[in-house]
Amino acid sequence: MKRNRRSGFTLFQLLLVLAVLAILVGLLLPAVAKVREAAARAQSSNNLRQLGLAIHNYADSNRNLLPSGIDANGFSAITKLLPYVEQDNLYKSIDLNKPFDDKANADARKAQIKMLLSPSDPVTVVKGGWGATSYVGNDLAFPAKLNAAFPASFTDGLSNTILFAETLKGDGGTRAVTVKRQYVLLDKDALKDVKQDTGVKYFKDGKHISGDRCASWMDGHFLQTTFNGRLRPNDGRPDVSCAGEGGVSAVRPPGVVVLVGLGDGSVRSVSLKISEATWKAAITPAGGEVLGPDW
Repeated sequence: MKRNRRSGFTLFQLLLVLAVLAILVGLLLPAVAKVREAAARAQSSNNLRQLGLAIHNYADSNRNLLPSGIDANGFSAITKLLPYVEQDNLYKSIDLNKPFDDKANADARKAQIKMLLSPSDPVTVVKGGWGATSYVGNDLAFPAKLNAAFPASFTDGLSNTILFAETLKGDGGTRAVTVKRQYVLLDKDALKDVKQDTGVKYFKDGKHISGDRCASWMDGHFLQTTFNGRLRPNDGRPDVSCAGEGGVSAVRPPGVVVLVGLGDGSVRSVSLKISEATWKAAITPAGGEVLGPDW
């Protein structure tokens, strides 16, 4: 009898097909990653635009004034913007006559607000029972316990002044792993002497380390919802907070650029190579500086 031979792949042919598929997947994955990164950046830009629009609507409703960076009960400027980002019910549930960390505000405080979370940062919760934020306000634009006139006090121009910036959140740890997640936390008395290099030795020695950056959108203290830009974006030196009263800080973007929301409501991608002079000029609302060509 004659046997019918079955047609099929030889082992060599199968291995060749698998090798081709592996090459195609290798070529495809970077493209998919780029698409995802672009989509995440677009979503984060939209979040910043919503905050910018909220600022203008808030000022229109409040005698052309901006909310203070932190009020007498510790509430952030973001808290006061809630009614203008479709979070009016949440805002009404907050007792503004009690401290932000009072138990009366516990339910509101743990709310996670999607438009305050960057899709580029895998960390969504920094501290249990607290709703985090990926966006921090420039404390020169939102002075502590002072309502800034808007736009009158922005003499450098709204399109030349940063209001908000995207940043990585802390990871809740207390070990000095990376300045992108942890910072140095000192006493309030250290504020008068704090300099750009103050945190370097502490971080190297693993002392006074905190990883609760951006733990709460409700908390108006320094490095929770505000930054001061005394360090360039992604500066290698650690941020320093003096009991939340102030210090030195950089924004720590999750990507290769810094997304910032400007005073006119627009959003801009800023290079990490931006000069210190240009960055500081963009931080000051009324410094009179001229932005450099790297803006």
